[in-house]
Amino acid sequence: MPDHDGKGDKEEKERTPWHAMAGDEVLERLDSRKEGLSDDEARERLSQHGPNRLQQDEGQPWWRRLLAQFNNVLMLILIVAAIASLLLGKSLDAAVILAVVVIIALIGFFQEGKAEKALDSIRDMLSPQASARRGGRETKIDAEELVPGDIVHLESGDRVPADIRLLEAKRLNAEEAALTGESTPVDKSEEPVEEDADLADRSAMLFAGTIVAKGNATGVVVQTGAQTEIGRISEMLRGVEQLKTPLVQQLDRAGRILAIFILVAAVLTGAIGVLVHEQPWTEMFMASVGLAVAAIPEGLPAIVTISLALGVQTMASKNAIVRRLPAVETLGSISTIFSDKTGTLTRNEMTAQAIWLAEREIRLSGIGFAPEGKLYDPERSDSEEDAEALSLEEVPALSRFLLAGALCNDAELVHEEEEWSIDGDPTEGALVVAAAKAGLDIGDLRNEHERRDAIPFDSERKYMATLNDFDEGPRLLVKGAPDRLLDMCDKARGDEGDSELDRDTWQGRIHDLSSRGLRVLALAEKETPDTSRELDDDEVEHGLVLLGLVGLLDPPREAAIEAVENCQQAGIRPVMVTGDHAVTACAIADQLGFKRTDRALSGHEIEEMSDEELEREITEVDVFARAAPEHKLRLVQAMQARGGICAMTGDGVNDGPALKRADVGVAMGIQGTEAAKEAAEMVLTDDNFATIVGAVAEGRKVYDNIRKSITFILPTNGAESLAILLAILAGFTLPITGLQVLWVNMITAVTLGVALVFELAEANVMQRQPRDPAAPLLDLFMLWRVIFVSILMVLCIFGIFLWILHGQGGSIELARAGAVNMLVAAEVVYLINSRFLIDSSLSLKGILGSRAVLLAIGLVAVFQLAWTYLPFMQAIFGTAALSLLHWVVIAAASIVIFLIVEGEKGLLRRREAARRRDAATSDSGGDAKKKPAATS
Repeated sequence: MPDHDGKGDKEEKERTPWHAMAGDEVLERLDSRKEGLSDDEARERLSQHGPNRLQQDEGQPWWRRLLAQFNNVLMLILIVAAIASLLLGKSLDAAVILAVVVIIALIGFFQEGKAEKALDSIRDMLSPQASARRGGRETKIDAEELVPGDIVHLESGDRVPADIRLLEAKRLNAEEAALTGESTPVDKSEEPVEEDADLADRSAMLFAGTIVAKGNATGVVVQTGAQTEIGRISEMLRGVEQLKTPLVQQLDRAGRILAIFILVAAVLTGAIGVLVHEQPWTEMFMASVGLAVAAIPEGLPAIVTISLALGVQTMASKNAIVRRLPAVETLGSISTIFSDKTGTLTRNEMTAQAIWLAEREIRLSGIGFAPEGKLYDPERSDSEEDAEALSLEEVPALSRFLLAGALCNDAELVHEEEEWSIDGDPTEGALVVAAAKAGLDIGDLRNEHERRDAIPFDSERKYMATLNDFDEGPRLLVKGAPDRLLDMCDKARGDEGDSELDRDTWQGRIHDLSSRGLRVLALAEKETPDTSRELDDDEVEHGLVLLGLVGLLDPPREAAIEAVENCQQAGIRPVMVTGDHAVTACAIADQLGFKRTDRALSGHEIEEMSDEELEREITEVDVFARAAPEHKLRLVQAMQARGGICAMTGDGVNDGPALKRADVGVAMGIQGTEAAKEAAEMVLTDDNFATIVGAVAEGRKVYDNIRKSITFILPTNGAESLAILLAILAGFTLPITGLQVLWVNMITAVTLGVALVFELAEANVMQRQPRDPAAPLLDLFMLWRVIFVSILMVLCIFGIFLWILHGQGGSIELARAGAVNMLVAAEVVYLINSRFLIDSSLSLKGILGSRAVLLAIGLVAVFQLAWTYLPFMQAIFGTAALSLLHWVVIAAASIVIFLIVEGEKGLLRRREAARRRDAATSDSGGDAKKKPAATS
């Protein structure tokens, strides 16, 4: 992305403002003409500008993605340990270590998913063919052959093949939602606009990848390939750096620290064994390998992956499809959600909210396309619920207004399988629904008042007109932009008849509706002579009688209002980024419950800001309107520069770079383009903002469970490595061998650790502030817990080992079998401790409340009994069968560990309660001290 110097994007400033030039000037600048280029000119320009297509990077081959799984320092230590074991003739040890490495690598490889396809999806949006004028004749050519200066003809339904400056346009509008975020088709004309107009307001341009919704046009190609607006987005997407998630960063950092510690400890331990205790170097080398294997938490990657995969599965059942596993955890640390407005925060169902007649305002209840609600007078009641529905007989002016809105209209209200929808323009649909709420049957009205002629809506005239039959004769009905219709009217119609039009009064009403964030339409009518058969502009544009104004709103989703409140309680800031106008966006944000809705920053204002200025503003503004692609990307980058973890929602190609750059890109599944979906980490199948908040809650639960699993696993590794370390330093026989360590880590740690990923979310999961992504994975509490429990376990391991070896006179194999089973039993009871990191597990709920925990304990018991008593397992691992007495002592020691950890948790709870009391007392005392000062 280009640097910003406070004057806006330098590259943008240097781009030719084709939209601000007259058509003839554009042709002159491009050395073109309306007859088109000659074939020779086209060939020469094609060699100069290149084909009209987008560049594309080659995807990473599968074998390179597989090798990348081994690019981890802990994995490399295991590989070296396996090779060294093989060279020393320990083939069984080597095989087991390599098996662990391969399993971990395959899990990562298969869970990584498909390679990025965003650029493929964008390139597919360019039209394959175009109708161009070459040498004065129309011809079909491959769109890749288009060059600047080509004259192109487009009709309804065509995909625009390049950026085109319009020369002629007839009743033209284009679907540009994928590029600009506009939710409705945009009117186009050949008239130039202001040079600093936002992308969405450049009505003299058609942009590559958009679709002609209505009308036809002729224009000149001004940009092709990577120089088009969609090409610039593609290049932006290629250059966007995809950031590592907080968990991946923390695991990498923890892995590097752990690797250094392991290597130093293993080398020093082996050296002490050889130099101080004069042990054979081969034995000490294998002991060092055993220490390294014991210290490395092999099961951790698998547990993290399983935790994330379970989160993915849960979210999928709640309409959130996660495309990349780490995004699950990242959701839990989100501090800002940049959200699109239309269809995500709103229902995408335009609804009539208010009608201004000559004498009064009428309100309409009910939202969406379902004709459920009433029309009422707000001055007659204190609330919508208490209001009585108006009768059309008592308000004749309202009846005429609704009749005109239903007849000067091409939309149809459709009811299928309990669902209401609109076939046609949603704005026109809102008028149809309003009439239906008043009890009018649209089909009967249109049959009764046959349409004789019509003038379709046009961006230049800004109105639609129809001529319909009535009992008293034909009547002209007009709807359109209110300012335009005020110029065409000289009277206003009320219940008591017509009156002179008071422009100031009606302008005030237009402002009143607009300030509520409503889109305003005006309706008017005029009696015409019975001989009139066809409409023309001269007849329509004077002598009209104004019927009234209607304010339309795309209503907020009820679930989104609740979701916004939940976000704010959870310390997450929702921010609206939309292509709509600022007034509408602020009004919707206010209804949704956004905190800062008094102002909005426009895309043009963002463009004028330096990066530093935007970083200052980003925390003060909750609404950004008329935003272009580079603006959305800059907003994400500005928030990340402030240390925020961002989610970005979007549905269009224009959202691709920001979706990719965001910590979690969230694409819309219904309205979203394939390019947006491929650039995102998560896709919403219901396009609902509330689904994101549910996913955040799930992400927080997943992180909590990963944290619990880590707190559970690390003491096991700590106890194993500490047992080996102490034995070597003291010159004792190893109580647990390296091969036995691998058995414990892969069978018990993984099996028991996985049980914790099924824990339910804690009650306060969405009342906590987002966690600091810079906070270490192992904080002081977790480090203390790991060290504390490791010491407890190693004391019991040595105790059982020495008791069997010396107290019972047992063999080394029997003593090691006791030590391993003591370790496993200690893990089992500590698993129950770990279900609640601070709260007590000393209850029926704590001990028996998790089916997953009970199942894991049962499986481990079966595995350990087989390991202890099956002859072939005894031969492989060098163990012997334990007696009942051994099991009784192991069980007693395990219960002691469980009770000691619960006692430690009780002390922590009391200390936390005391800290809160002291804080409350301090706050109360501070207030007491302030009160006298205030009164004095």
